[in-house]
Parts: sequence; structure tokens; C-alpha cells
Amino acid sequence: MNVLPKLSCLAIGLALSTAASAADAKLAKTADALVDGVMAEVITARRYLHEHPELSNREVDTSAYVAAKLQALGYAVQTGVARYGIVAVLKGGKPGPVVALRADMDGLPVAEEVALPFASKVKSTYDGKDVGVMHACGHDTHMAMLLGAAEVFAKMKASLPGTVKLIFQPAEEGRPAGEEGGAELMVKEGVLTQAPVPEVIFGLHVLTQYETGKLAFRAGGLMASTDNLNITVKGKQTHGAIPWNGIDPIVVSAQIINALQTVVSRQIDITQGAAIVTIGKIDGGVRNNIIPDEVRMKGTLRSLDPKWRLVLNDAVRRTIVKTAEASGATATVGIGDEYSYPVTYNDPALTERMRPTLARIAGAGNIIETTPQTVAEDFSFYQQKIPGLFVFVGVKKPGASGDEYAPNHSPRFKVDEAGLPLGVRTLVGLTLDYLTDKGSK
Repeated sequence: MNVLPKLSCLAIGLALSTAASAADAKLAKTADALVDGVMAEVITARRYLHEHPELSNREVDTSAYVAAKLQALGYAVQTGVARYGIVAVLKGGKPGPVVALRADMDGLPVAEEVALPFASKVKSTYDGKDVGVMHACGHDTHMAMLLGAAEVFAKMKASLPGTVKLIFQPAEEGRPAGEEGGAELMVKEGVLTQAPVPEVIFGLHVLTQYETGKLAFRAGGLMASTDNLNITVKGKQTHGAIPWNGIDPIVVSAQIINALQTVVSRQIDITQGAAIVTIGKIDGGVRNNIIPDEVRMKGTLRSLDPKWRLVLNDAVRRTIVKTAEASGATATVGIGDEYSYPVTYNDPALTERMRPTLARIAGAGNIIETTPQTVAEDFSFYQQKIPGLFVFVGVKKPGASGDEYAPNHSPRFKVDEAGLPLGVRTLVGLTLDYLTDKGSK
């Protein structure tokens, strides 16, 4: 047996592997330096976007601003996706896979109470009411960080081993009544199936729950599914003095609310996955001495496991209908008829694969294996189609109190801009490490 050719092949393989590792390290070092160079523009973009927020499915000027930036960087830009969404593609100078990155674009109907020189003074109309508009969930920072990453990729185009597909998505906070929107509509319009087709998708979200410099994530269910709950209880109107002549939907509604509290405690295996049932609105009756015909209630259902989400929804529907029937009333139930987000589920294999990247970017002592969040994110629609990883970026100044850095959706929400470079590095690092890892295999 001639072993010399095999030894030569092994030596060649080791040499190529060493050369590839050196090239990857050089690419990462170049990217790191480029991130430093784009941060002034990231801050400028963030402050402009913060001062000019727009509501869900109304991101007209926001879309135009982002598209112009991307076109100037040399991206192939498609606008008008899912109303005001943008898809931008940059093909690298070397062959490789396609990675998608997503940022959300919409603000909230919240009047800002933070004294910033670039605070929002925008007014609009939401659900028939005059409201202030604010980036109270950090979407301005998400757009700015992805624009920063886009500039880094553009400057590295010749050495980029693959293709990046940037998704700037409208209406993450929920579409207006009667409209389609958000990630669900972007997926429906082919953002993940039209060429170039991405293998994976990465996204991030700033949170004041974590200090600047920290990254938080977990494999599996990171954020809950959410389904709206609409209930109409129909009874029989009568005078409040003679309740036996009617069927009181207010009493029945109270019984339903109490019964729903037993769904999670008695019908869901809480060792397998958390679940939440919340009633947030009740509307019924016009006068103190008239029992009405009907009562309407609104609520939300949440779960951290796709299987238990189905169990929860079935149990809630059954409990409502049967409780009403027991009193001679009827109940109609709508679950997910206004909005419905799946579980934000980090692909376990992808998460473990990218864990070293997160540790390298933030430092091993600055990555947090977080507990699940029971809020929801429509990034989950992308993760239903391709493997995805979603990461939290800390933006609370170290040592600051929670009162100083209010939670997301608060009119007093603010971010420590010193946390934004880590967000840009995360988007760039995850992308480059995935591209180079695939390219070397």
C-alpha cells in the first residue's frame, strides 16, 4: 500500500484548513475595524429615525429614508414589499450561502416623555384617536444597526463569501384592523422563497432589561406565541329588578373569567411549557338597572411551546362555550382572528453553532442564557420557514436603575447608545461566521 499520496493529501488538507482559518480571522478583524468606522453614521441614523417615527403599515417616509441609504451603498433594493417593507441584496465577491438579517420599522402610539434633543413630537391617529407616536420599542435602533451592518458588508463586498439579504419589515407591532402586514405578509409575498433564497435568518432586539455590553439568548422557545381572544356572551335582556325573566350575560361573563383561570392551573401540563390567559377588556350594559343582551370581552393567549399552544387554545374555547351553556347563555369565541404570532423559536442546532460567535463578540462573561419572555415577536414567522436565531442586546447603562431605564413600550423608554456597537457587531459577526463556516466545509 502506497501511503505517500495519503500523507500528501492530509498535509495539503491541513494547510488549506490553516489558511482558511487565517483568512477567516483576517476577515473578522477587518469587519471589526469597519464597525468602528460606521458608528457615527449609525448614531445619526438612529436619532433621525427616532425623531420621525411612523405607525404600523404607515412607514412611508421611514421606508424612503432606509431605501435611499441602501441604494447609496450599492445594494439591489426592492421597495413596496408588504406595503412599505424593503428587501436589499448584496452579492459578495466570493461564492457562498445566503444569510438574511431583519430589522423592524414601525413606532407605537405612545407620546414620548423623555427629554432628548431628538425626542419625537409626531402626532397621528390610531384607532380613531389622536395620539403621539414614538419609537418606544427600539425599532429606530434596529434599523440603524442594520444600516451600519449593511455599510460594513458593502465595504467588504470583494471578500464577502456569500450573499446578504436585508429585510426591513413594517408593522411588527401589529397591523391595523382590516389590514394585512408585518412578517406574516412579507413571508406571504415571498421574501424567503424568492431568489436569492436564504438558508438562515438572524435578528436582534434591544432591551433595557439587560445592561449595555450584554447579549441574551436561549435555544428553543425564546418568546411566546400570542393569539388575540374575542368573546361574545349572549343572554336575554331584562330589568335589573326581575333577573329571573332573563339570562344575565354579565354574571355569565364573570363565571367565564373565573373558569379561564383554571385552564392553565388544571388543564395545561405546566412542566412542559408555560401558558397565560388574560382578559383585558369587558364591555356590556348601558345602565345600572338593566341587564343587557350581551357582553363582549377581549384578551390574549400566550404559550412558549407550539404543541401546548394548540392545547391551550382548544381548552379556552371549550371552557368558554360550556360555561355559558351551563347558565343558558351562548358564547362565540374568536381566537387569532385579529392577530396570531407563533412561538419565537431559536433553532437549537443553529443556536449552538453560533454560540462561539456571540461569546467572541461580547466576551464569554457577557452572554446570558436567558429565561423565556412571555411577550411576542413576529420574527417567529420567518423561523417557521427557515432556521433562525434571535438575540437580545442590552441597552441599560451599567449601574443605572430600572426607573431610569423604563421597559419597552413605556413613554419613558430610552436606550444607552453605547450599546449599539455591540448590536452592529452581532449582526456582522453572525453573518460572517456563518458564511465562512459554510464556505470552509
